[in-house]
Amino acid sequence: MLKYEGIVRDAIIKYKFDEKAYLYKTFAKIILNDKKICRFLKTYDIIMPVPMHKRKMDLRGYNQTELIAREIANILNLKMPIGALIKIKDTTMQSTLNLAERKENVKGVYKATDGKIFEGKNVIIFDDIFTTGNTALEVAKVIKKAGAKNIIVLAIAKD
Repeated sequence: MLKYEGIVRDAIIKYKFDEKAYLYKTFAKIILNDKKICRFLKTYDIIMPVPMHKRKMDLRGYNQTELIAREIANILNLKMPIGALIKIKDTTMQSTLNLAERKENVKGVYKATDGKIFEGKNVIIFDDIFTTGNTALEVAKVIKKAGAKNIIVLAIAKD
């Protein structure tokens, strides 16, 4: 995981907010170039990008975590069941909130639409930036409740 500062921070912000969707290949390549990480990820069944709310997805035009996760899934032969996990509430951007607000902001906003997909599976939750871990924790709760066996979190960068 990269440190969320300098050029990495600038690139992620451009990727997310400046219509630079093509950068997904660069971020995926950074992860995929680490053979040790790849061997470990191959022991998992599913990679699940953190979903965006439909309204934000419509505004941005793409889910930045989904693009990278799809590239990783294709190369490592992992399943990526888009639509099996959805964001049911449009929330405030986590980056604009303090620690306590971030936790509250993501409570109960994710839902498994088909829990059978996660049953007995090893699941990678993929997010772009890991800051407090609240988003990943909420997603993990839903996936665990749906029957996942093991869950890990993979992110581009840590803040």
